[in-house]
Amino acid sequence: MLSRIAEGLFWLGRYLERADDTARILDVEVHQMLEDASSGEHLAAGALLSVMGVEAKTGERLELANVTASLAFDRSQASSIVSSLIAARENASTIRETISSELWECLNATYVALDQRAATARAIGPHAFFRFARFVKERVALAAGIADGTMPRDDTWLFLILGQSVERADMTARLLSVRLSLPPGTGDWVTTLRCCSAHEAYLRTYRAAVEPARVIEFLLLDRLFPRSAYHALATAERCCAELDGEQRRLGTGDEALRILGRARADLEYRQIGERLDELAPLLETLQAVCSQASAAVASRFFHREGTQPWHSEGLGFDLPGRAGGGGTS
Repeated sequence: MLSRIAEGLFWLGRYLERADDTARILDVEVHQMLEDASSGEHLAAGALLSVMGVEAKTGERLELANVTASLAFDRSQASSIVSSLIAARENASTIRETISSELWECLNATYVALDQRAATARAIGPHAFFRFARFVKERVALAAGIADGTMPRDDTWLFLILGQSVERADMTARLLSVRLSLPPGTGDWVTTLRCCSAHEAYLRTYRAAVEPARVIEFLLLDRLFPRSAYHALATAERCCAELDGEQRRLGTGDEALRILGRARADLEYRQIGERLDELAPLLETLQAVCSQASAAVASRFFHREGTQPWHSEGLGFDLPGRAGGGGTS
């Protein structure tokens, strides 16, 4: 497979997942800020921007409108929903010979409708924003379903799912970081579960009321729920193992596989008490692992310079050059 195609598929998976997860987080967190006026809007908004790797303007009072403008509509922010969907379409356009025509038409139709949807949401306010977030989640789900039904399970599929899984593990860690960064007494764990569409799955699993320790355990460790950090890391690890294709008696020669395997094992075999006591540094480590694994995949398969970190250096969110750009930005 050409490195250009592998890179386009990997980042197509990452950008679609980033748009979907950012829409999920914003949908629930904006609802929370609107419903709970006592939660301190500027504190919650600042925490959300910080965790998502966006710097607030100096002297600017953070309000609901600033959060949605930066994380949903700002094309200059690599973490925004609009920027992610545009980047996904750009990557798909460079690998049209590899993906199905149905998948390309889905991504292109999403891109065509994006400006009007975003403009309406910005002009009308929160109600229209929730409709915009629903539109994003539905279009990404449609693209994922088309890919699942039309792509052969060869290297093209592995690179797409590898990108999706790395981004999903990163965003699940960020979601939990958002919850931990909120002031005491604000927010609730039900909304955290709903950000991942995990509330019903949690209730079926535990058959008990929502408790913080169990929510953390479920979103970090559940082997069967596809949005848990463990499931995402394990899926990415399997993709790397299949792409590596070499049977070794000792260890592995693939750096990304080593990074993901160690992170998955460390997460899996820690005691739950250790995870709760060291949750904040654990989540930061997970984000760093995703960034390092992404850089390792790029170094081995894409033959380009390693991806550069965003301006929020410690968060592990990375911004690659878009496919066809001739390098990193």
